[in-house]
Amino acid sequence: MLPDGEKREKLKEMGFLDHLEELRSGLIWVIVVWLGTSIVLWFFSRSLIDFILAGIPLKSLYFNAPTEAFVIRMKLSFIAGFLVSFPYILFRICVFVSPGLFSSEKKVIFPFILPATLLFYLGVVFAYWIMIPIVLDFLMKFGTDMLSPLISVGKYFTFVGKLCFSFGIVFELPLVIVFLTIAGVISPEKLLKQWRWVVLIVFIAGALLTPPDPVSQLLMAFPLIILFFISVILSIFIKRGGRKERKS
Repeated sequence: MLPDGEKREKLKEMGFLDHLEELRSGLIWVIVVWLGTSIVLWFFSRSLIDFILAGIPLKSLYFNAPTEAFVIRMKLSFIAGFLVSFPYILFRICVFVSPGLFSSEKKVIFPFILPATLLFYLGVVFAYWIMIPIVLDFLMKFGTDMLSPLISVGKYFTFVGKLCFSFGIVFELPLVIVFLTIAGVISPEKLLKQWRWVVLIVFIAGALLTPPDPVSQLLMAFPLIILFFISVILSIFIKRGGRKERKS
C-alpha cells in the first residue's frame, strides 16, 4: 500500500480525462442500478400509491390530465428505485472519492455507508409518518364551508417527495459532524461554544426546506437540534478515544 504522501503525488499525476472516465463509469453503474430497480418497482406502483395515500387526512386526490396518473406512477417508481438503490449510490460515491483520502479517512468512510443509509431512511420515515400527517392536518384547517380542498395527485406527491427527501438529507447531520471531527476539520468543543449560531442556522434551514408554515418548520428544526447535540457528544467520545490510542 502506498504511503499517503506518495498516493497524493500519484493522484496529481492522473490527468483530467482519467478522473472523468472514473466518474463516467461510476455514473453509468448508478444509472443502471437505479433504472433497473425502478423498472422492477413499476409493477408494484399501484400498490405503492395505495399504501402512500392510506391514512392521509384527505378524502381523495384527483388527477387533472389524462396522463397525470401514469406520470405519477412513473415518478413514484423512480423515487422508490432511488430509495432502494441508495446504499449502492453511497458506495459508488465512496469508491470515487476514496483515492483522494488519507488511509485513516478511508478506513472511516466505507463503514459510514450503513449508518448513512439508516439515517436517510429514518429521515424519510419520520417525514412520511410523523411530519406530513401533522402538517396536512394543520393546513387543511384553513379551509371553510365555501373553501374545500381539491388537491391533485401531482401536487401532493411533489409536496411529499420534497419533504421526505429533505428530511432524509438533513438526518445525515450526525455522520457529517462525526466524519469532519475524525478528519480534524472541526472540533466538537468549538461547535458546542457556537450552539446559538447552529440553532439559528437550523431554523433558517427549516424555513427554506419546508412549506411556509410554522408547524413544518418546527418539526424539522427540533429533530435537527437534537441530532446536532447527539452528534457532538458522539464526536467528543470519538476524539477522546483517538487521544487514548495515540497515548498508548
